[in-house]
Amino acid sequence: MRRKSETHQRKMLNMGAANNMENDEMGTQKVILFALGENTYGVPIDQVVSIVRPESATRVPDAPDFVEGVMNFRGSIIPVINVRKRFGMETAGATKDSRVIVVTSGDLTVGMLVDTAREVVEFGTRQIEQAPDIVGGLDAAFIRGIASLDDDRLLILLNLEKVLSDQDVHDLKSLKD
Repeated sequence: MRRKSETHQRKMLNMGAANNMENDEMGTQKVILFALGENTYGVPIDQVVSIVRPESATRVPDAPDFVEGVMNFRGSIIPVINVRKRFGMETAGATKDSRVIVVTSGDLTVGMLVDTAREVVEFGTRQIEQAPDIVGGLDAAFIRGIASLDDDRLLILLNLEKVLSDQDVHDLKSLKD
């Protein structure tokens, strides 16, 4: 079952990444949905490398609080951040549904530990509205916008470049060295 699920996730990622550039021009966007508690978030599919089950991350001394550690991903050592901690949310232990979404932001590849990765959705860019200054306690800079999906769900679209500050990126890159 695990193998089928991971194969399905890879197919979704490959289909989405190949079509995302074309879809942006037509006024649509594809994102991977994930949950933290009751909230649904999304990251652009073209920034997602893979979705994997969490492995035990190796803690790194003096790493920022939200860094779970580093893990081996396809032969490369990548930092893993706990998105709940990064957003100042109450932490929760990993469950069978927890996932690490491996994303790229600039020249950094990082794993994002989330409660669950749900699905790929496509929606019109007209459905995206600017986020208020503070949304659910998150710094507005973390948020690219809020989208209203067809099934009346609200989706918080993350700005990965802002989720990690320049100093965070510098610190995370030094973990790999």
